[in-house]
Order: sequence, then C-alpha cells, then structure tokens
Amino acid sequence: MTHTSMESAIPSDDSGTQRLGMYEEELKKMNWNLLILEVILFGIGVWNLISASTVQGKAMGLYKTQLLWFGVGMILTALLLLIHCSTLSRMAYVIYFANLVLLIVVLLIGRSSLGAKRWISFGSFGVQPSEFMKLSMVLCLAKYFETDRTVGGYGFKELLLPTFLMIIPCGLIILEPDLGTAMIIILIGLSMLLFMKIQPKTLLILGTCAAIALPLAYQFALKPYQKQRVISFIDPMADPKGSGWNSLQSKIAIGSGKLFGKGYRKGTQSQLNFLPEHHTDFIFSVFGEEHGFVGCVIILSLYLAFLLNGMSVAYQSHDKFGLLLALGIIMSFFWQIFINLGMVMGILPIVGVPLPFMSYGGSSLITSVLEVAILTNIANKKLMF
Repeated sequence: MTHTSMESAIPSDDSGTQRLGMYEEELKKMNWNLLILEVILFGIGVWNLISASTVQGKAMGLYKTQLLWFGVGMILTALLLLIHCSTLSRMAYVIYFANLVLLIVVLLIGRSSLGAKRWISFGSFGVQPSEFMKLSMVLCLAKYFETDRTVGGYGFKELLLPTFLMIIPCGLIILEPDLGTAMIIILIGLSMLLFMKIQPKTLLILGTCAAIALPLAYQFALKPYQKQRVISFIDPMADPKGSGWNSLQSKIAIGSGKLFGKGYRKGTQSQLNFLPEHHTDFIFSVFGEEHGFVGCVIILSLYLAFLLNGMSVAYQSHDKFGLLLALGIIMSFFWQIFINLGMVMGILPIVGVPLPFMSYGGSSLITSVLEVAILTNIANKKLMF
C-alpha cells in the first residue's frame, strides 16, 4: 500500500516524544547547584530577618520587601539564563560606563542617610549603584583581560589601564562615602590581577608601595570616624559606649549563643535592641546568638559549598571571558563573606559590608542574585546554546 504526500507530511507522535525526551535529559544534566544553594541561604536569611526585624514585639516587616526584591531577582535570573555569555562580553564596557554615570548621579542628586549619599530614590524604593558596581567591575576586567594579549606577566605599563578602571569607581564611591564597598571592589580587582600573573619584580615593588601607603592613608585619607573604627578594632574597650559599642555587642551576641543558641526570637542582644544594625551588617550576630555554634557551622558550610561550586564553574569554563567572569564573581562573594564575618566576630574593623543573601538590602540582594544567574549561565552554556 502506498502513502499519500499528505500522510507523509504529518509528524509522528514518536518524533515529538523523542524531542521532549531530549529536552528533559538536557534539563537533568544542567547544573543547578548554585541556584539551589542560593535559595537555601536566602530562605534561612529571610527566616533570620523576621527575627532580627522584630524588636520588642513590633515587626518591621522588612522581610516582605526582601521577598519582593528576591522575586525581581528571580525574574532577571530567568532572562539572564536565556542570554549567551558572548552578549555579556559585548555589553561589558557599556554596563561599566553606565554604572559610572549612576555613581556620578548619586553624588549630584542622591538621597542622604546617616551622613552618606549612596542611594537614588524611586518613590519609596532606593537603588544603591555602588552595589551594582561590584558586578560591573568584574564584567569590565573580564572583558579587558579577554582581549589583552600580554605575554610573560604584567608589568607597570600593562597594569596602568586596569588599575585606572578600578580607581575611577572606587574614588566616586569613597566620596559618598562608602569605604567598605570601595574596598571590596579593590580586592576583587586585585584578585583578578593576581590570577592574570604579575611579574615578580612588579609585585614586590607594588607590595612595598602598599606597605608605605597604608599609614599615610590612615593619617591623611581617612575621616575621623573611620580612624576611630580602626582604634576601636585594636582596643574596643577604649570607648566601650561609643565607637567600640558595635564590636563589643556583636561579640557578646555570638558568644552568648554557646553551642545550640538561645532559640528563635529569644536573642536578648537583638530583641532588646542592644545590637546595632542587626538586620543589615550584623545579621550573622543575630543568627549566632539564636542558633549557637552548631547553627553557625551550618551556615559556614553552606557558604563553603557555594564558593567551591563557583570555583568549579570557573575551572570548567573553556573560554577566557567565562573563566575570568566566574572567578571575579566568586572573589566578590568570598571577600564579602570574609569581611562581614570577620567584622562581626571582631577580627576585622567594622566597615559596613553586607552578608550575601542574609543581610537586608535590595541592591545588594539583586546584585548577588544576578551574579549567581551568570555563574549558572556559564556552567550550563553548552547545554543551553
């Protein structure tokens, strides 16, 4: 029996089923580890934020805003997963310079709060461009090093332009002033530079110059309140009710949690409002007081798993831009986690650096969510494109 042309044109159900099966197999092969860890850390963060924002029985409702920002971040994540990394490479300098413009706008018409001008207001919401600069800086340096063809390591001449690209946004951010974010951007940039290999002689000279510049910067560049933070870090008891208060109360909160903690919403330091900024910079102190050493180990283990998964993404990337972008993003997370935890435990000066996924703040949260989306994009680009 012969078949008509119309019959042969009708696709069989088997071919459609096969295609669907192929898509399902590809989805199963995709690396969702970072997204899963992100959701777990954010979930713990919101749960902790509910406790931190409940002061003397009056809920501040900050967690609702945090959930809203996370929802916006998830929408942007879905869009970023549909974009090829080459698009980010082409747009890197545009994103960087657009962010520079926003930093200038902040200094001109930004909203002031607690003596700092860091936000651009949109109605009841505020956007902090300095937070987005962390990602913009990584994109810019990844693009620069992708196209650079320096052989034999970087000397002074080759370091001039990438250093200049770092100094401009850091200078604008310091003017706000926001020393913590500026320091994070410098550390991210230096981490990427070291990965690209600096000539030993150049590295030695730069290290010597940095050692000489640090005391000079302390003497002439830091504002009086910033100098006082350094003094309080060295000896918090020098001014226990003033500049040393934050560090002392944070250490008391974490230490009083002991092994298993005081219990959810039972932390006296946060609930009685002894602990300052307990919903932002000192959010980990709240968690440590309520859940103790065991709870802290769980959080640290999750962050460690997150960083190791991110490094795995960088290691497995087969193109230079993807490798550098993943490395820069992981360095951004590492330095924020390291400095925030060191700050709240009293082993580093207090500089106001948020803890990713746990500290309250829309700009910081969306930046972190975007960075995870890019890492997931890099990890799965072979399957997605």
